[in-house]
Amino acid sequence: MHPSGLFRQHDEAALAALVAAHPFALAIGVADGRPVAVHAPVLLEGRRLRFHVSRGNALAPALVDGAAILAVVTGPHAYVSPDWYGQDDQVPTWNYLSVEMEGRVRVLDEAGAAALLDDLSDRFEAGLAPKPAWKRDKMSPGRFEGLLRGIVACEVELDRFEGVWKLGQNKPVEARLAVADHLDALGDRVFAALMRGA
Repeated sequence: MHPSGLFRQHDEAALAALVAAHPFALAIGVADGRPVAVHAPVLLEGRRLRFHVSRGNALAPALVDGAAILAVVTGPHAYVSPDWYGQDDQVPTWNYLSVEMEGRVRVLDEAGAAALLDDLSDRFEAGLAPKPAWKRDKMSPGRFEGLLRGIVACEVELDRFEGVWKLGQNKPVEARLAVADHLDALGDRVFAALMRGA
């Protein structure tokens, strides 16, 4: 988490929107005394985060009831050249949006894991319309259940849910707008718009 309070984002609706737009998180835990991480698609409903990993994944042993977990989602980001500010004595930086979600794991039973997989496929198949949505009933009998035994599914009630919206808020408005113009000229209209709105 960036140390400057200028960049902190606590608006839970904005945080949830970023997670919904970028639902592929880096989940981090501790297994055998060392930090381990895995990328996983996530579903966030209120302050409940759900995801799964393969049982063969290095993070799997860390996913036990009550274990602490940190999940990080990174949204849009952009390199900022010091030349773009129109001010002397600046340095390069990276502006970005990110969300950190932290809480305690609750391992899901088989029914909960199946529901999570159904919800994940429903969420991401919906974005492929008009293609008919994939459903697990398309699988051979017993195949889904066999694959289900190969994952650890969990949910996390979030104790900490905050983000960083680092958009040059520590710079004068004209400097932020100059950076936005340069990003726009490079074709990064999304981040340019974010900086203009900071």
